[in-house]
Amino acid sequence: MNQFEKRGTFSLAAIYGLRMMGLFLILPVFALYSEGLQGVTPMLMGLALGAYGFTMAMLQIPFGWMSDRIGRKPVIAAGLLIFAVGSVVAAMADSIGWVIVGRALQGAGAIAAAMMALLADLTREEVRSKAMATVGMTIGMSFTLALVLGPFLGSSIGVDGIFWLTAVLAIFAIGVLFWMVPDPLPADTHTHRDVQSLPDEFGRVLKNPQLLRLDIGIMILHAVMMAVFIGLPFVLRDHLGIAVSSHAWVYLPVLVVALILMVPMIIVAEKKEKMKQVFLTSIVLIATACALLGLWHDSMFAVVVGLFLFFVAYNVLEATLPSLISRMAPIDAKGTAMGVYSTSQFFGAFLGGIVGGWCYGAFDVQGVFFGAAGVAVLWLLVAMGMQMPVMRSSMMAHVDSNTNADELQAKLLALAGISEAKVVPDENAVFLRVDKKVFEPEVFEQLLKPYQTQSDHA
Repeated sequence: MNQFEKRGTFSLAAIYGLRMMGLFLILPVFALYSEGLQGVTPMLMGLALGAYGFTMAMLQIPFGWMSDRIGRKPVIAAGLLIFAVGSVVAAMADSIGWVIVGRALQGAGAIAAAMMALLADLTREEVRSKAMATVGMTIGMSFTLALVLGPFLGSSIGVDGIFWLTAVLAIFAIGVLFWMVPDPLPADTHTHRDVQSLPDEFGRVLKNPQLLRLDIGIMILHAVMMAVFIGLPFVLRDHLGIAVSSHAWVYLPVLVVALILMVPMIIVAEKKEKMKQVFLTSIVLIATACALLGLWHDSMFAVVVGLFLFFVAYNVLEATLPSLISRMAPIDAKGTAMGVYSTSQFFGAFLGGIVGGWCYGAFDVQGVFFGAAGVAVLWLLVAMGMQMPVMRSSMMAHVDSNTNADELQAKLLALAGISEAKVVPDENAVFLRVDKKVFEPEVFEQLLKPYQTQSDHA
C-alpha cells in the first residue's frame, strides 16, 4: 500500500475499532447491571443487549446505498452521531425500556457498508484485501480488549459511565473521519462490486445453498455468543464468587491463549487445505464449550476450560467464515454476498439476546448454555453438507466500456488457471477467479491489452 492508502486504511480501522469498542464494552457486565433497572425481566435484559443487532441488520445495506448518493463521509458521520445519541439515551436511562431504545439507536448508526465502500474508494484492487484484513484485525482486537476492559470500567465508572464513554468515543471517531481520513478522488468514488451490495444481485445470492449455509452459520455463531454473555456474568459472580472487578482476570489469560492457538488452526485450514475439517471441529468445540458451562458452571476449572474452547473456536470461525463467503460467492457479486452475511450476523446477535434472555428467565444459566449447545449441534448438521470451494484467488482488472463482454469472457476462460471470469463493461471491470499455481500473468495482460484504454495500461 502507498502512503495515501495506508492513511485511509489505518484511520478507517481506528473508526471501526472505536465504534466496536463502544458496542462491546458493556457485553461482560450488562446482565448484572440490568438488575437495578426499572421494569427489567430476563427477556428484556437480553433484548437490551441484542437490540443493536436488529436495527443494524435492517439499516446497514440502505446506509451503504445512501452513501452512493450523498457521499460516504456524510453518511458515516450521521451514523456515528446517531450512535452517540443512542449511547447518551442509554447512559441516562433508569428503566430497561430506555436502555433498549438507546441500544437500538446505537445499532441504527449502521455505517458498516458505507465504511467498506469508502475503504474501497481509497484503495486499489490489488491491495484491497490487505486493507480489509487490517480492518478485520482491528475489530477482533477491539472485541478482545472490550471484554477485558468492560469489567474494570463497570466496577469503576459503572455501566452508565461506559455508555457516556461510548458517546465520547463516537464523537472522537467523527473527528478522525474528517481530519484523518483522506478524501477519495472523484474518479474512484463509484460502486465496487467486490465490497458493496447491489439490488439486482440479491436473488442470485439468496438462492445459493452454499452461501445460505454460511449465512445461517454466522447468525448462529453470534446468537450463541450473545447468549453466552447473558449467562456467563452470573456464573462468575453467583456460582464462582468472583467480584465483577475481577472478571477481567478470568477473560484475559483465556483470550490471549485462545488467540495464540487460533493461528495454527487457521494455517492448517488455509495452507493444508483442511478447511472443512477445521470448520466442523470448531463448531463441535462451540457445542462442547457450551455443554461444559451448562453442566459444571460451579467448577472454576470447567468454566475456564469451557471459555477457552469457546474463544478458540469463535476466533477461528470469525476468521474463516468471511473467507468462505468470498470464495463461494459469484465472482461479480462478492459485495452483495458479504452484505447478506453481515445482515445475518447482526440479526443473530438480536435473536441471541432475546432467546438467551428468555432461557435464563425460564431455566436459569444452565438453560442458556444447554440451549446454545443445542443450536450449535443444529449448525453442525447444516454445515456437514457444505461443499468446500477449491482454493482460488480473486482478482480484478480494468477494461474499456466498449468491450464485447461475451468475446472477452470466452477468451479469458480459455487461459490456463482462470476458473471463473465475468466482464462488466458498464463498470470498466473484469472479475476473475484464478489458480495462481498455473495462472500466467504475462499471457493474461497481453490478451487484455486490446480491450483496455491507453490510460489503463500506460
